[in-house]
Amino acid sequence: MFKFFEPNKIFKITSKAPKYVLLLFFLVLSIGLTEALIFSPEDYKQSDAVRIMYVHVPAAWITLGIFSVITLLSINGFVFKNKNFFLISKSLAPSGFVFNIIALVTGAIWGKPTWGTWWAWDARITSMLILALFYLMYLISWRIYKNEDKIFKISTTITILGIINVPIIKYSVDWWNTLHQSASINIFSKSSIHSSMLFPLLIMTAAFALFSLLIFLMKYNTELIKVKNKGLDRL
Repeated sequence: MFKFFEPNKIFKITSKAPKYVLLLFFLVLSIGLTEALIFSPEDYKQSDAVRIMYVHVPAAWITLGIFSVITLLSINGFVFKNKNFFLISKSLAPSGFVFNIIALVTGAIWGKPTWGTWWAWDARITSMLILALFYLMYLISWRIYKNEDKIFKISTTITILGIINVPIIKYSVDWWNTLHQSASINIFSKSSIHSSMLFPLLIMTAAFALFSLLIFLMKYNTELIKVKNKGLDRL
């Protein structure tokens, strides 16, 4: 179903992409920060502390999205025996883990003025911490195991177990009585967030997505170079 990929052809494209992605990232980030820090209004309850949202929320979205993609690629890679899917998954994981940590740290910073504490074993916070552990296990597994068949099985198993936690993170605020507020943005129903806050939030999300893409490209290019150095013409 899936054709093999030639590292040389892929590398010709991905090696040139980072510089363009970097320029676009700085442009979008500049617009996002201007909107978030200058033009977006204060919250009537949280005042300027609400501006942490423009880092915290996009970071959480990105880390959930990346883990979902990693799981999908890993399963397909295992089923269809496509090594390139595993290389893409492996290259996506570092940025997903970084944004998971950013989400946890900014959540703690936001929690201090809002809840009066840096950390609470809240359902969503705890489930996000568990996701970070799955990311860590996934990354460590690639370091420990060298046999391809073994690492493909182990990494896929980790992602399948970890993906169970993603809907728990999403719906934890609805299933349990938690400190964390319920979702303000809904795709299938009216969102409660005002457009003056939603617009910069979406721009910052785009900026973070571009940064994730940049990290991915650098990591993926490194993996392709390793493949080329092994003298392999196909993945």
